[in-house]
Amino acid sequence: MAKGNFAVLTIGVIAVAAIGQNRAISAAGNVAAAGGNAVGFTNTGAAAAGERLPVTALGTALATAGGAIALGAAVEVGAAGKVVTKAAGITVGRALTAAVADGEQIEVLVIPN
Repeated sequence: MAKGNFAVLTIGVIAVAAIGQNRAISAAGNVAAAGGNAVGFTNTGAAAAGERLPVTALGTALATAGGAIALGAAVEVGAAGKVVTKAAGITVGRALTAAVADGEQIEVLVIPN
């Protein structure tokens, strides 16, 4: 399956710091906390605070993996807004493509929370 981004709902979030592309973000404009809620995934990065970011809040999004993730696995936010296989945190998506290593881009079905 090819990786892509099919956004049903894209929202704008003002970054409070530099944030990378394809990272989980909070509604407050921070990188989402590990194991916590995320309003969605950034479509672009922000070089500095105050930049408005387009965020996929519903649909499928590209996300940066924090390690190996199996196809179909539930994912949660890991370190630095990357997604990891769900352990004890809040489910923020479902992996539509697999990742073998940290830093790979995967497609996730966004689960609003």
